[in-house]
Amino acid sequence: MARLKKNSHLIIYRRYATSLKFIMMGLSVLIITLVLPKQARFRFEYEKGKIWMQKDLVSPYSFAIKKTNAEIEKDRHDILESVLPVYQNVDEVVLRALENFNTEFETKWPVSGIHEKEKSKYYAYGTRLLKELYQRGIISLVKKYQQVNHNYNFNVVKNNVSRQLNTVDVYDIKTAEAYINQSAARNKDLKNPAWLIKLVQGHIQPNYIYDERLTDRLETDALNSISTTRGMVQKGELIVTQGSTVSGEVYQKLESLRAAYEDDARVVGNRTLILFGQFLLVGLVIILLIVFLYLFRRDIYQDNRQLSLILLVVTGMLVALSWAIRIKIPSLYYIPYCIVPIIIRILFDTRLALNIHLLVVLVAGFFVPNSFEFAFLQITSGMVAIYSIKNLIKREQFLISALLILSNYFIAFLGISLIRTGSIFEIEYLNFVPFIFSVLLSLLAYPLIYAFEKGFGITSDVTLMELTNTNSRLLRDLAFKAPGTFQHSLQVANLAEAAIFKIGGNALLVRAGALYHDIGKMDNPQYFIENQNKGANPHDTLSYEQSAQIIIQHVNKGVEIARRNHIPEMLIDFIRTHHGNTRVDYFYQSFLKNFPEKFVDENIFRYPGPIPFSKETAVLMLADSAEAASRSLKEPDAQSISDLVERIIDYKLDQDQLSDSNITLKDIETIKLIFKTMLMGIYHVRIDYAIHR
Repeated sequence: MARLKKNSHLIIYRRYATSLKFIMMGLSVLIITLVLPKQARFRFEYEKGKIWMQKDLVSPYSFAIKKTNAEIEKDRHDILESVLPVYQNVDEVVLRALENFNTEFETKWPVSGIHEKEKSKYYAYGTRLLKELYQRGIISLVKKYQQVNHNYNFNVVKNNVSRQLNTVDVYDIKTAEAYINQSAARNKDLKNPAWLIKLVQGHIQPNYIYDERLTDRLETDALNSISTTRGMVQKGELIVTQGSTVSGEVYQKLESLRAAYEDDARVVGNRTLILFGQFLLVGLVIILLIVFLYLFRRDIYQDNRQLSLILLVVTGMLVALSWAIRIKIPSLYYIPYCIVPIIIRILFDTRLALNIHLLVVLVAGFFVPNSFEFAFLQITSGMVAIYSIKNLIKREQFLISALLILSNYFIAFLGISLIRTGSIFEIEYLNFVPFIFSVLLSLLAYPLIYAFEKGFGITSDVTLMELTNTNSRLLRDLAFKAPGTFQHSLQVANLAEAAIFKIGGNALLVRAGALYHDIGKMDNPQYFIENQNKGANPHDTLSYEQSAQIIIQHVNKGVEIARRNHIPEMLIDFIRTHHGNTRVDYFYQSFLKNFPEKFVDENIFRYPGPIPFSKETAVLMLADSAEAASRSLKEPDAQSISDLVERIIDYKLDQDQLSDSNITLKDIETIKLIFKTMLMGIYHVRIDYAIHR
């Protein structure tokens, strides 16, 4: 009764698992439908320079023609040129300069060495020079206005009255100093002009001060007045005729019509019907996804955790797209669409990743401009992302994948731009920047994969790579406690990985499974022949039944050790199935031979199973048996190894150990050939090529 209560939640879960599946699907469809943009979708596709293939397009209502970015930029440039910098004429600067000159003149005159009767003449001339300079004006030049010409026009303000001047009409510090030098040098009445020149130059400073705040405000007001439209298209006016080329002018009219159609409340349509239409489209996509899983990945379909993860990724990407459209980001290509196929490929497989990516891009295509161009860019880049990490062996493949995705984006961008403009010089390379950010953001897939693994209990290829590191704690313990078993596991991993790579399958998964399949032998390593020295065999003191149970128990102990060390269930499957439900034949046959009169319970000598249920677990079973048996060969040669491999694999077939794995007879023949070749290499046997025939 207590056990029934303990497992009651599992019973309830299994009973309502199907209902939960449909609830998750419904929630996903509902969330995506609610967040997608609700305006009516402009139904025409067009490109500049292409032929208009639809019927003649007549304007359904009047609308303003939007300016192009180039036109708006030209208007900005013209306005900024028309707004002159503003300078303030500051009288206080002049008064302070004359006062300071007077003070310094009186202080330095006694040591000037000039006759006293010349004092009034020097003072009057110095004062006159300063007044002349300030009367004309001394300006502080601003470099940003000198980019075209050294001299520029400006407005000078005094007492709220403005007048326009050019910098050539006034002095700056350098020209003022030059004027003082020339004027004083020409004055014959001055016996020592150098003393006065130095004194006067020390009191030169701009009295026309640049007013940056006022100038910026004038520029901002002028820029805000720029019109983003030019002209109107009247209702009933012909925009483009069938078969004509979409010129730049026509293209701008079409762009303006599309914007008006999608923004104007008059043509937004019935929002309820739009919502229903989106519900149908999103529902169709989710149903197609579920059908694919049911037909081709039944294991994922039946696992609601994995199904919920897939629906979360799909929903999350489309919600992100809707959010980006809502806040009107400069380019929708900033969004890392390739993150979806990368995550699905790493966590599941290539076919599912490609299927989901296609469905997500198809839905997104209804809500982005230039949907065909968008679909081409994203589908090809998604395919590159999937293909580039088909066999994830090193972490560097993420960076290599990112570079390949970026290369694909650039090639596609360049090709589309050349088709559109017909000139390599008119390509706007700045428009490629969003793709760079998108690829950089796609690297977020790495931490997301880790989060999904922990949250949904899924094992990715990244985790498998970490588990295959022989420096991991559990494998180090195996190497220390059972070195013979560790070496056996390495050889099995090499055999199984080579075989599965050839016949098709997850080579990384097989390698990880092979490294951990015998960890149960760590408890009693001396009872297994590969760990025994030439001394006494501990089985000699045990009955055949006891010996068989010790050997068999390494499977259950391996499962316990693996779960205690948080090894993923998919690797535990290799531990459970690597002997299937075969007999420990050595001890079974020894019992029959020595006790023919006794009744024997065969189950005592039989592994608990289950038998392998995948191509990967089946290959491991065969590799394990072949490698272990090859150690018993006294003088291995090509023929003995070939006979051994044939005998081992035929025995597994006769015992129906491969009946639940999706492995073909052709695969088995390939596996035999690989095992023979590799075992001959291990034992340094000269290969008899007759075996390969």
